[in-house]
This record gives sequence, C-alpha cells and structure tokens, in this order.
Amino acid sequence: MPRSLEIQTDSFPIAGTFTISRGTKTSAEVIVCVIHEAGFTGRGECVPYRRYGETMESVGAQIEAARPLIEAGLSRLDLLHAMPPGAARNAVDCALWDLEAKRAGTSVAALLGLDTLHALTTAFTISLGEPAVMAEQARANAGRALLKVKVGTGDDESRIRAVRAAAPDTSIILDANEGWPEETLAHHLRVAADAGIALVEQPLPAGKDEMLAEIERPILVCADESVHHTGDLASLRDRYDAINIKLDKTGGLTEALAMKLEAQRLGFQIMLGCMVGTSLAMAPAVLLAQDVEFVDLDGPLLLARDRQPGLRYAGSLVWPPEATLWG
Repeated sequence: MPRSLEIQTDSFPIAGTFTISRGTKTSAEVIVCVIHEAGFTGRGECVPYRRYGETMESVGAQIEAARPLIEAGLSRLDLLHAMPPGAARNAVDCALWDLEAKRAGTSVAALLGLDTLHALTTAFTISLGEPAVMAEQARANAGRALLKVKVGTGDDESRIRAVRAAAPDTSIILDANEGWPEETLAHHLRVAADAGIALVEQPLPAGKDEMLAEIERPILVCADESVHHTGDLASLRDRYDAINIKLDKTGGLTEALAMKLEAQRLGFQIMLGCMVGTSLAMAPAVLLAQDVEFVDLDGPLLLARDRQPGLRYAGSLVWPPEATLWG
C-alpha cells in the first residue's frame, strides 16, 4: 500500500500573552505532517519561527515540495539530505519516527534503546515585562523547581533581582533572546551570578557573539539562536558552556540525536528546549531529554488548550508520551 501525506494547520490560543525581547504572541500556529502507510499513521508537529525566516506558508510549501519523495518511501536518513534543517523537516522526521514505531508494533523509546523512561523536571516560562509584573508571576510559580525568565533589554538588573526575591528557593534560567547590548553584557552576567542564576541563554545576537570568548563568564552561558545543527557546535566551544537543542531548529529527532551525542563529546551541557507548541511537538523531545542537564518543554503549559490526549504535566514534572499521542 503506498504512502499518503496530509498537511494540517492549526492555531492554539496562548493563555494571556507570551512576550520575549522580539515581541509578543497570543497564539501558537502549528503545522502537522501526517503520513499514512499500510493502515498505520505517523504524526509530527512543527512550529514555524519568523526569527529564522519561516512562515506557515513557507513551511507548508517545503513539506508539499517534498511530497513526491515522502510518498515514494523516503527514509529518515534520506530526509537529512532531501530537506534543510528547520521546522518543515522536523514535522516530517517526527512523523516518520511515529510511523516506524507503529508499523513495528513497538515504541520510539524502544527503537532508541531507552529501556527506562522517567518524568522530567521542566522549566516554566515567565514572560518579559515590567519588574513588578514579572515578580508577581514568579511569586505565583515559586513552588516550581525551575523557572525560565525572559529578559533581553538594556537594563535587566531590576528584573533579575525582582524575580529572585520573589522566588528565593527556585532554580532560575534567564533567556535574553539575543537582547543584551555588548556594553551591558558583563554587568548583567555579574548580576545574574550574584542572584544565583543557573544559566543565561543567548545574551548576544547570533553571529555577533564573539565577545563571549573575550570576557569572564561567571555563570553558564547557553547558545540558542547561535546553534541549529551538529555542524555549528565546534565553532562555539570558546564562547558557550551549553547548547539548547530544539527539534524545530535541528530539523527533527534524527539530527537532534546526532547533535546531542556530538555536544556531549565536546563537553557542552545540554538544554532540551521548544517553541510554543502542543504536546505533539513536545513528545519526541521528552525522549531526547531523558539524560540532559536542563529541560524546557513547557509549551503546552503556556496554551489555553492543548491536544487531547496530551502529555501529562503535574507541577514541574512532565511524563513521557503515551502511544495514543506519539511514539
């Protein structure tokens, strides 16, 4: 029986708003690749990201252009050469993993050789805002084990100190989304270190981050926008201590697996991150994140509604997916 491909689009409202240094979102626009073969169905979700020049239209067109290859039986390894890294390839790759597991009557976890899966502690994101507002959000979530706090202005000291005071016992990650000017970088890193921050993500713009190799880094600094796939890693060793792997950047679980192994070999700590998407987008990442240092897979928690069935979340924990969702 030949393969067939469906491309589905959907919009999930965000609970309130989601604000970073580049702007505000009120909904998560997602694309789902659905592949049918021999009575089985595999699904994969991606989130197009304008920061990387992606739109719903462009990502949908990329998947559509690959339709002849996908329906002809394209493998995951062939996919690495047939499509570039990015959201479109992620949706196709994750759908192929899901399909492969279902056809084999097993799970993706088994295909990966993961004998024991466990719940993970995930970060919960506090949007960028005025210090008092961010402190209020942090206080309301101070019972969580890990908060990810969006910063990225020329003067974030008051935000860092306000959030720390509101959640004194919580581990905190700062995410500047390329928003710190060079002239305030050293100051903000010192403030973060004084506040006991665990890690700072992408303080400087991608491609303009050489200064990180020239200054003292008193805390861990993590690459996000500066790193997309395995080939990026070697050039970042002098300026970053950790990397953020997101399937929508790597172009799927297949490349992300290779990237994780190489990053570990090079001595990077690893964060497993996400765009704002549903449980279907998070599910493959939960498997990849079983042994990493930082997990940031709270996308569904930021939505007003999630897919049903979705991942199980309770407090700071997220559990591996059931086969009815993915894998």
